[in-house]
Amino acid sequence: MAEIALCPECGNMRPVFDQCPHCGSTEAPSLSADTIEINLKQGQPLVEDALENLTHHLRRSIDLGIKAIVLIHGYGSGGEGGQIKRAVHQALENNRYSDRVDEYYFGEQVPYGSSAYQLLVKRRPGLKSYLQQFKMGNPGITILLLRPYDRSA
Repeated sequence: MAEIALCPECGNMRPVFDQCPHCGSTEAPSLSADTIEINLKQGQPLVEDALENLTHHLRRSIDLGIKAIVLIHGYGSGGEGGQIKRAVHQALENNRYSDRVDEYYFGEQVPYGSSAYQLLVKRRPGLKSYLQQFKMGNPGITILLLRPYDRSA
């Protein structure tokens, strides 16, 4: 997914979570979409570091009003499921992120055209262009639907 944020200071496109490469601003960007992609496997982190990155990005995403995340964790070189994928699935199934994640769908559960796919794109139309490329589903991703931000909590 392309960068979907505008820097509030200089008006240039910038990454959602990092500072603006054009002016150095760390101010929260203006978003043009409510769905983002986070690549947990980028840089080949240790499992603990990948989960820490996920926690950080979930907090920031909710603060920015993001409603859905396409989480890339890979599926392991043997195709059976890498360590990051297993750790993410286990964390979600054990409700580690239940205060931030409302629902989640493992990529292999949402092949193009399936009932799960139809439900997801009905609720989050921004996912359609991303998910339609995976005719058989994608075991290297997980879709997160985030809880609405509650300022009173």
